[in-house]
Amino acid sequence: MATIVITGASKGIGFETALALAEEGHRVVAVARSQAGLEKLREAAVGHASNAAIHPLIFDIVHGDYQKDFLPFAEKLGRVDILINNAGLLINSPFKATSINYFSAMLEGNFLGHVRMIQHLLPLMASGSHIVNIGSMGGFQGSVKFPGLAAYSASKAALHTLTECLAMELEDQKISVNCLALGSAQTEMLKNAFPQYKSPVTAQEMGGYIAQFALSGHRLFNGKVLPVAITTP
Repeated sequence: MATIVITGASKGIGFETALALAEEGHRVVAVARSQAGLEKLREAAVGHASNAAIHPLIFDIVHGDYQKDFLPFAEKLGRVDILINNAGLLINSPFKATSINYFSAMLEGNFLGHVRMIQHLLPLMASGSHIVNIGSMGGFQGSVKFPGLAAYSASKAALHTLTECLAMELEDQKISVNCLALGSAQTEMLKNAFPQYKSPVTAQEMGGYIAQFALSGHRLFNGKVLPVAITTP
């Protein structure tokens, strides 16, 4: 049984990933800002499998107090085998109309929050642990880019590069770091940003894939940014 921390677990892909991992009997620490969403996740896990273990933690990875509200909870775990940095923001806004505040919010939610989470959990991660960053095809070099996603794509590209750098730094500790650059999946966030578009991939399908990669992907990959999309980059 692995101890897994996943952020942004109250809805969408994070919800489905946490649920898939819990159903397999792993101990899942589900981090999100929404108490209602986390309670829904816990109830869903219990309904699907009697041995499912969801430990909800209401916490803001960007503005939260790590020393007061996060570390005491994390230290009770004893260890963390897998960290899935899934939380994020998506705002569809033309570059000329995107304020610096929007750019800052994107960088904080899609990049700096994950930096903080990694820094605080590394002392609990031993040899063989796996950090999985959830990136985007929007930030994948050579992929098709879309109007309105400059801030989002740039913030995800920063997460991709962080992945490659951390894999080198943590190599001696035998902690693997990979990034999944996701294509679209039908989530509330996608619907809000692109109301007219429907993805051929469900959140449940994407969540199931991420769950399996988190458990076994580090056996074959380290320091990789891997496209996960049914279209060609």
